[in-house]
Amino acid sequence: MAGIPGLFTLLLLLLCVFRQGSPYASPWKPTWPAYRLPVVLPRSTFNLAKPDFDAKAKLEVSSSCGPQCHKGTPLPTYEEAKQYLSYETLYANGSRTETQVGIYILSNGQGRAQGRDSEATGKSRRKRQIYGYDGRFSIFGKDFLLNYPFSTSVKLSTGCTGTLVAEKHVLTAAHCIHDGKTYVKGTQKLRVGFLKPKYKDGSGAGNSSSSAMPDKMKFQWIRVKRTHVPKGWIKGNANDIGMDYDYALLELKKPHKRKFMKIGVSPPAKQLPGGRIHFSGYDNDRPGNLVYRFCDIKDETYDLLYQQCDAQPGASGSGVYVRMWKRPQQKWERKIIGIFSGHQWVDMNGSPQDFNVAVRITPLKYAQICYWIKGNYLDCREG
Repeated sequence: MAGIPGLFTLLLLLLCVFRQGSPYASPWKPTWPAYRLPVVLPRSTFNLAKPDFDAKAKLEVSSSCGPQCHKGTPLPTYEEAKQYLSYETLYANGSRTETQVGIYILSNGQGRAQGRDSEATGKSRRKRQIYGYDGRFSIFGKDFLLNYPFSTSVKLSTGCTGTLVAEKHVLTAAHCIHDGKTYVKGTQKLRVGFLKPKYKDGSGAGNSSSSAMPDKMKFQWIRVKRTHVPKGWIKGNANDIGMDYDYALLELKKPHKRKFMKIGVSPPAKQLPGGRIHFSGYDNDRPGNLVYRFCDIKDETYDLLYQQCDAQPGASGSGVYVRMWKRPQQKWERKIIGIFSGHQWVDMNGSPQDFNVAVRITPLKYAQICYWIKGNYLDCREG
């Protein structure tokens, strides 16, 4: 396709992306939809100066731009979308690069076209809250903590939560490592912590026939090799864009050897089982505990899910997931469809209301994150 299509063509392309497959295989099985996914590919990479690592770690992000604010935001142009999905890579030695991308939609293996993401403005206000009765559950005991899906939740040395999404990759919130202007203190030596049993005799988990019982759980840490942050998050580039691009991918220096959870494109809320999401994180008010919660989606935009899951600072970066039927494999499968980000005050018909917010994995974000993991867009054709 020659040239850059206009906004009308762009909207038509979006309809092609989303209207693929039936949301349900049968009335009693909410099924993962099939999507025609765009492709996000690197076009050029250049070196940047080494950053300052002097930003204070923020365990939460706040914004006053609610659903109507987001829904009223104009679509970005093709050039703006490419700019927002371009990304910075930070390496363990402190060096940094910027990669510019192209966005394509393939048709029968040929052609090219644009996708979209949306932007929003945001202003800081206050901490997110517990909504009435505290509906969180602390997960105790190695039989739960070391088993899927709870075993996919990890702790970042900057204080946030992350989720294992591949053999060496962790998905988290961008604000956990970058404040929108520079990298937070400690990011150059960023580590990821995995809960494991701690035995009184110091024997470790080792021999399964041993009668030793774990005294408590402790973190085993793995260093991060490099991080990817979309330019849409970096405010010097996207002008206070808000939460839409609050996600980052960390690559570990060695495999973690645990079962991980795949990422998936976020279906509309009405297609989710019970309209409900789940996530686990390391909330600061329960130190050393992994905390699980679930709740209903209250509203949604193209880029964000609004809900009132109880959460505290430290849970940011948690992978938001659902369990749905995978028709080709004829099995149930959990996938991460978003990243828990922060808190928003919303003006609902003149009455202020607050929500916790998760960044949705849209088709474009899926294509980008999957490429960061796989390094080959042909492995990213199924969302």
